Amino acid sequence: MPRTDETLKARARAMRSEQTPAEAKLWSLLRAHRFSHVKFTRQVVVEPYILDFAARSRKIAIELDGDTHAHSLQYDAARTACLESKGYRVIRFTNAEVMGNIEGVAEMIALALATAPLPGPLPRGERE
Repeated sequence: MPRTDETLKARARAMRSEQTPAEAKLWSLLRAHRFSHVKFTRQVVVEPYILDFAARSRKIAIELDGDTHAHSLQYDAARTACLESKGYRVIRFTNAEVMGNIEGVAEMIALALATAPLPGPLPRGERE
């Protein structure tokens, strides 16, 4: 299995300690198997990107888009296409959605989990 880029790993580690308010709010919902008994991790390296949140066993990536994402629709589309080619289903929320409608966000995540493939063995080197 190829080694993860050390620069990306360091950046992901730094991002975990510098959460936005929306990331912190969503993380409090997802962490510690609290959501549908599924393990989510935050700031996950899936080269060449860092995902905001992922349920690796279900191949679901959750991306939060702040104000800076409004001008990067082409980048986001390319990023989504790349992640989908790796088997991930990408769902996106704005920071405003998380802060103002966490129940709706939770409902959409639950729907994504309900329609995700059943968990299989993770690739060698990945933890559940």
